[in-house]
Amino acid sequence: MSTAHDPRQRRGIRLTIALVLTFMLIVVAGFVHRIGQPRLMSDGELQANGLYLMDPPRDFGEFALIDHRGEPFTPDSLKDQWTLVFFGFTYCPDICPTTMAFLDQFVGQLEGTEAGDTRVVMISVDPARDTVEQLAGYVPYFNKDFTGVTGEFLDLFRFATALNTPFRKVAGQGEDYQVDHSANVVLINPRGHYHGFFKAPLDLAKMKVTYRAARYIWDH
Repeated sequence: MSTAHDPRQRRGIRLTIALVLTFMLIVVAGFVHRIGQPRLMSDGELQANGLYLMDPPRDFGEFALIDHRGEPFTPDSLKDQWTLVFFGFTYCPDICPTTMAFLDQFVGQLEGTEAGDTRVVMISVDPARDTVEQLAGYVPYFNKDFTGVTGEFLDLFRFATALNTPFRKVAGQGEDYQVDHSANVVLINPRGHYHGFFKAPLDLAKMKVTYRAARYIWDH
């Protein structure tokens, strides 16, 4: 007599299929979870992907600047969050707008805690033209949460030099001058210390991986 329609056999088959599907879902979920987690990377791996960390992170001293909202920008402004600092100027024809747009795209892809405590600051290397008002019309164009910073020339130069990003005005160009400056993006940790820098040219995928790795290393 055929047992093809034996209720017990059918239940056994359904149970086996359910167990196999459950196992497959657990494996897939575990894989997806691991993919989403930060990965511990060696210094060599970080550098190969464009991030150079300070060992140990560096306290770069006192400074007193002003942001595009007219508020003081001091060492306390860099504490309790991760800060990406880019040195540029509003009259820059290419590197600066490209980098600012890149940073807007970068923070737009962050999620959770990373999105909540990551800040972007553009420090002007052209204070003669980059007034508070000028920055207020430029920086929020890329992202309303970005902060533009200016100040006295010597104060800005000392600040930039402390972060290994000196700049200089290109001579012989009259009023329509350019400023040579680094396209690297500096990383400041929640203590307000110089944590490292992302070396130009910037790559979105590599920067996401190394940024997460740097935060993971800091937390552990």
